[in-house]
Amino acid sequence: MEMDDLTNFLRYLDVERQYSVLTQLAYEEDIVSFYHFLDETGEADFKSVTVQEVRIYLAYLYDKRYSRNTISRKTSSLRSFYQFLLKNKVVQENPFSYVSLRKGSFKLPRFFYEKEMEALFEAVEGDEPLIQRNRMILEILYGSGLRVSECVGLKLRDIDFENHVFLVHGKGDKERYVPFGTFAEEAMQLFIDNGRVELMISLVNSHSFLLVNHRGAPLTARGVRYILKSIIEKSSLTTDIHPHMLRHTFATHLLNNGADMRTVQELLGHASLSSTQIYTHVTTENLQKNYRHFHPRA
Repeated sequence: MEMDDLTNFLRYLDVERQYSVLTQLAYEEDIVSFYHFLDETGEADFKSVTVQEVRIYLAYLYDKRYSRNTISRKTSSLRSFYQFLLKNKVVQENPFSYVSLRKGSFKLPRFFYEKEMEALFEAVEGDEPLIQRNRMILEILYGSGLRVSECVGLKLRDIDFENHVFLVHGKGDKERYVPFGTFAEEAMQLFIDNGRVELMISLVNSHSFLLVNHRGAPLTARGVRYILKSIIEKSSLTTDIHPHMLRHTFATHLLNNGADMRTVQELLGHASLSSTQIYTHVTTENLQKNYRHFHPRA
C-alpha cells in the first residue's frame, strides 16, 4: 500500500468530510489492519484486490470471532477507502461494493433502568470538588444524551443558563442545541462556582473547558470512562459501564415516557432517523405496565 494513498484519504476525511480525530484513527486502523492481513497471507496486492480476497478476509474476521458490528465497521471503512481510490483512478473497481455481511441476531442497546440510575447518583453524593465534577458528568450524560467527545468538548461559553441549552459541537463539526434540566443546571453551577475554581488554582495556563481533571487540565474521554468506572464501583450495582450506555439510557427513557422519534433524533444529533430506530424497544417494566393497563384480561 502506498502511504501517500492513505495520507490523502485521511486528509480527505479531515478536510472535506470533517470527521473527528477519533473517527480518522478508526479508519486508519481498519485500513492498516487489512493491509497487514494481505501482507501476511500473500493473497493479493492492495491495488488489485478482488471480491474473492475480500470474502477470504471476512471469513478470517468471523473466525477471529469479531462482533458483527466490528466487522461491519471495518467493511464500511474499507469500502469508503476503495471508493476514494476509485474516484482518484488509483484502482479500477471497489471490491467492497459487492460484499454483504451475514445476518446476525439483533442486540438491543444496553441501558440502565431508573432504579439503577438512582443508585449511580447516590454514589456521587458529597461536596468535594471531584465529587461535584463526577455528579455533573453523570447529570450531563444522562440528562442530555451527549456523546463523550461532545461532553469533554464543552466550554463555558457553550452553556446558555438563561435558555437552558448547550451549544454542542458534534460529529463532522455539526452544531446543535441540546437542552439540559434543573438537575444538570444545579450541578454545573455548583461545580463552576466552587469545585472547578479549586481544582484550577495551581494551573499555570487557564482554559475555558467545563470538565477538568484533578490538576485542573481539560478532562479527556478516557478520563470520563475512568470516572464512570469508579462510580460503578462505589455504587450497589455489579454491571459495567461506558459513556454510551448513558446516551442509550437517555434515549430509552425519553421514548418510554412518550417522546416522539423525531425529537429524540434531533436531541441525539443523528443525521438519519434509522440511526435512532434502535431505541424503539421499551423496557420490560414498561411492557408490563402497558400490558396491565390496556389488555382486558391482564
